[in-house]
Amino acid sequence: MENKLTEKELKKLNSKEGLLALLSKPLSLDRAVRYVDYQRKLEKLQVELIRLQTWAINNNERIVIIFEGRDAAGKGGAIRRLAERINPRHMRIVALTKPTEDEQSQWYFQRYVEQFPKAGEIVFYDRSWYNRAVVEPVNGFCSQEEYNIFMNQVNDFERMILESGIHLVKIYMSISKKEQAKRFADIKSDPLKQWKMTKLDEKAQILWDEYTEYKNAMFKNTNTETSPWKVIRANRKTEARINVINHILDKIPYDTSLEV
Repeated sequence: MENKLTEKELKKLNSKEGLLALLSKPLSLDRAVRYVDYQRKLEKLQVELIRLQTWAINNNERIVIIFEGRDAAGKGGAIRRLAERINPRHMRIVALTKPTEDEQSQWYFQRYVEQFPKAGEIVFYDRSWYNRAVVEPVNGFCSQEEYNIFMNQVNDFERMILESGIHLVKIYMSISKKEQAKRFADIKSDPLKQWKMTKLDEKAQILWDEYTEYKNAMFKNTNTETSPWKVIRANRKTEARINVINHILDKIPYDTSLEV
């Protein structure tokens, strides 16, 4: 494609998105055309997200979408594309920090429940209660007993969420070990992104197999018929973001005929 662009591809490049893509380095006509295709798909899907949100507001629906995955899997980037065009007054992004002493003394799920949506609201969790299924046991942040209690309670907890009328979507962003290493290297070399690298990130490659073991146990025990996981292959970020939005639109039974 680098030397033989079709007329259709030339028209794509002669657009706002195409010109922006051509300014990126290293210059690649093939990559620029793919970027234009991605932006146009994304825009169409974001219109549907506005329609979904309008339906939720009009009908007092409550929506919870949780994102899990390894460090640098693209959870935050996917959430930003979901949120950037919808009404910010009716959505929230929740990324909880380390629990306080008071929170540690409470029922484990309590601080997540406190962030649940009100009527007409969508809440995106950038990591969720599933920290206790993978991150905490791998890094020694919970005891074996606490882990076992969580695994015994989580399916009933989610059943109660669904029975209360909340729409729950569970997404797991999956990347390869090689791709994670590449993304960590990119983060470390970029002064604007270095803040993203945490102590847990530093150990992620070393603990890869332990993460895999607990991830597989999580899927085995919590991928239920009523509350299933959707695994999104995320080595290619743009493709993953499109697939994430498509899954959410497919999973939530909104009115597709609404005008926006």
